[in-house]
This record gives sequence, structure tokens and C-alpha cells, in this order.
Amino acid sequence: MHITVLSTGQGLSSLVAAPFELFKYTGVLWNDLLGKKQQASFEVVTASQDGKPQLFDSNIIVKPDQKACSIEETDLVYMPGMGVEIDKMIANNPDVIKLIKNQAEKGTIVAGVCSGVAMLAEAGILDGKEATTHWALAKQFKQRFPAVNWQTDQFITQSGNIFCGGGVYGALDLCLRLIEYFAGYKIAKQSAQAFLIDSPRTWQSSYSSSLLKQTHHDEKIKQAQEYLFEHFTEHYILEKVCQKIGMSQRNFNRRFKKATDLTPLAYLHQLRINFAKVLLESDFKSIQQIGYEVGYEDNDFFRNIFKRYTRLTPTEYRMRFAKKHFEENKSKKININ
Repeated sequence: MHITVLSTGQGLSSLVAAPFELFKYTGVLWNDLLGKKQQASFEVVTASQDGKPQLFDSNIIVKPDQKACSIEETDLVYMPGMGVEIDKMIANNPDVIKLIKNQAEKGTIVAGVCSGVAMLAEAGILDGKEATTHWALAKQFKQRFPAVNWQTDQFITQSGNIFCGGGVYGALDLCLRLIEYFAGYKIAKQSAQAFLIDSPRTWQSSYSSSLLKQTHHDEKIKQAQEYLFEHFTEHYILEKVCQKIGMSQRNFNRRFKKATDLTPLAYLHQLRINFAKVLLESDFKSIQQIGYEVGYEDNDFFRNIFKRYTRLTPTEYRMRFAKKHFEENKSKKININ
């Protein structure tokens, strides 16, 4: 299995080194720690626009193995996050973008993370597909690449052969997902244990919910958001927040939508569903109990609203993203429905 890790020489050198080493030592480090024969799962190379050594801001030099234009056959093209100078990254790396486009069209698995997702979008391979990026880049990317179906509350998205990852070090989660895709869950779990990576983490809203929509200047709405973030599990919370900030429901709805691009109700649902995801991934309480804990008294309504926001039922989401927990507890009698 052949993996190509790309680099543009921008951002943090660790964003190239970390995935490269995680892929390269899959099947190696775990077995080495246990005194077993090493069995590398992947052949890994690095590639860049011109193949020349790259000096990163940290004064660390990365020496790519090849030029991007020399890559003909590979099983995975991986584009790390490469800083926030998006225009510079795109302008200086036409062959890298061409490689991404050509490989994606051939059906090769292509993955991008954080700001590196811009290279996938620029190649046109994300049009009409779900994708994610770092929450702080969400607004910029939505404006620049409107044909992409951005799902920036997610750590990881998959649309066919295209994978995207969110935050900077969400790259590790994406790498583990790709290792599982190619080598299976057992090998991915061993890699996570060998590198001491706590995974899976499939959403980034715990980092962004109180910040992402606060780039506006409406102090009253910021106050409302903070109150919602702290009390979103409570019933009749929207009425309470209006009283808290001294605003009529109608005026609150209008100003909230203007400031955040979301209605207060949609924002509340987003907070609740994000928390429900965490509980579904890491807790074995019943679906009904989780729904109640995040603020929904009606179980059927919780299932329907969860599916509206995630395209999965709570049970389907749990089965897909809590696999590690199911494996570790499969001998126990656990109510998951």
C-alpha cells in the first residue's frame, strides 16, 4: 500500500512529519514494543511542488522524496494543513493541485486536513460534496468555495474517495481513520495505542461552539450565546435567555440570525446534537436517556432532529463512531437502543 504525503513548505513542519511517521510506523512500532516482528503496513513518500528541501518557520528542514508531477501511482494522497496563507499555498503549488485532481478522478483516496482542504477545494474535487476544515476557517472557506457542502462541526467527513479533517491536530484522527480504511480496525487501534492517541474524536464543536459564531460585534447576542452554551440542556431555555438579556422574542430572533447566520432554535439544536454525539461515542446510556440529558423530553423528536442534523439515527451514529467502545465492551450486557 503506497501513501503520498504532500508538503508546501508552509505552516508547521510537524503537520507533515506527524502523519508521515504515523503511516510509516503502522505495523512497526506496536510490534516493536511487544517484541514481535515488524510488519510495515504502508510504503510512505513525501512530495512537493519542486521536490527541493523546504525550510519551515520553525527552522526545521523537510526534504521531500519526489516532485508532485512524478507521482503516477499511489493509493492515498494526503494533504496536511499548511498554515493560513491560503492564496500563497494555492498560487505556489499548481502541480500539487493537479496531482490531487488527477488522482481523485482516478478513484485514488485523497485526504486533506485543516487549511490543506483548500487545495482539494481548489482542485474542484469537493464540489457538491460534504467536507470539513478548521472551525476558524469555516466562514472564509464557505465564501471562497460555495459549491462545497461544508460540515465544519465535524472532525472528519467522507464523500466517496475524499476524506477531510478539521482542526490542526485533528490530523491524527483522520490518519487513524485512513489506517482503519486500508488496514482494518485492529491495526488502527494498535497504532493509536502505540502513539498514545485518544480516538475517535469525530466533532470539533466543543472547541468552536462558544467561539465560532462570536466573530460578530453584537454584545447582547454574545451574552446570549454564552448563556445558551452553559444552559442548553435546560427546557424552555430560549424564553429564559430572552429574559436574561432583556429582549423580546421577536427582536432576539432577528438579531441572533443577523449576527450568527442561524436562528436561536437552530443554534440550540446544534449545541444539543453536538453534546449528544459525544455521549453516543463514549457512553452506554440508552438513546432515550441521552436525548433527555441533552434537553429533549420526546424520544421520537430527538431521533428525528438528530437525523436531520447528522443524516444518521442516534443508533446508526453510535454503531459507526463508537466502535472502539463496542469492541472493548462486547461481552457486557449494555442497553444501546
